[in-house]
Amino acid sequence: MAENLSALIDAVQKNCTIADARHARDMTMCTFLLEMREYYRWEMEIPFGARLPRDELGDWLNARESLWDAIEEEDFAPIPLSEAGIDPFEAEDINRALTPLGLVYSSGLGHFRKPHFVLAELKRAEVREGVQVLVAGCEYARDLIAPPAAMRNGAIFLRMDAVRRLLWNKYEEWQWKEKDTALGRAFAYYDFARDIEHGLDRMAEAESEAMILHEIGEARAESLLGDAWNAMLGQLTSRHAELLVRAVRDHLADCLVTLPTLLEREAVGSLHFYLANLSGQRRALFPALPLAYENWLGSRDSAKLTDLVSAAASHWLDAARRLSASYHRDPVRGDALLSALAGSDLAEIRL
Repeated sequence: MAENLSALIDAVQKNCTIADARHARDMTMCTFLLEMREYYRWEMEIPFGARLPRDELGDWLNARESLWDAIEEEDFAPIPLSEAGIDPFEAEDINRALTPLGLVYSSGLGHFRKPHFVLAELKRAEVREGVQVLVAGCEYARDLIAPPAAMRNGAIFLRMDAVRRLLWNKYEEWQWKEKDTALGRAFAYYDFARDIEHGLDRMAEAESEAMILHEIGEARAESLLGDAWNAMLGQLTSRHAELLVRAVRDHLADCLVTLPTLLEREAVGSLHFYLANLSGQRRALFPALPLAYENWLGSRDSAKLTDLVSAAASHWLDAARRLSASYHRDPVRGDALLSALAGSDLAEIRL
């Protein structure tokens, strides 16, 4: 088994490296360097908080870019679980072979159609609202970008290692910034000041649940929007248009499931963390939410926040349907139409 596992890890990691070679350098330089630092930490198994060796990191960066240049044009490798191998995007077939061994695999296209692959320990499998949830632990092979949670082939794939790394990076970043913010309130709720490790464990469990709720919301949103939505998302070539479309669907998913559930459960830490991460296009589209959050902070009466979220669910469903209809009326000019909406006509889809 050890030999087979080694070959399996090598095949998945090769595909991860090919995907990175084709897409990693599309990021801004700042984002690229931050992601590479954390990827180095994962690959070298360096603990959170430990200082990274500057010279070794620089040598590793140069070697990795040289490897990318050499491998960029290669085809993705089949996964060696049968005589002929299995297509690396056939995750369901691969997991049928791996789950009895306590392993889990995920593959798919993320933002801007970048392929993602990961092979990990299977911590648990469960069903939530008719949706399978696969929870991954220790990761044996992964690419540069590590989305903590995603819907893949009708199943939710949650990566606990990626959740913990995300939270730790947020904590390190926050230490250099203003403390009295939504993010600071989240860390205070989980008592990071008293015991960082215990706080990180508690926060990872809570925020992984919030991520599962978001993905359940995505599934519900997908059933409401139908195939036309996914067809549009798969054909967009404008980054601005794709970011707008994804932001609207995120708001729909969260107003359908995530936020109502967090409010019902009085999950204060997760509400703080949610607002801390409301940024960019999502924040610009939904200015009423941070205002309602500030009012909630003062009164701790969640009624107005709950009412806003309830009204917003219908709003974002209508906004998403209008985006899809606009695109499909003229697919040739669809990217340009949505990109324009993301700019001067943005106010049309505000509450």
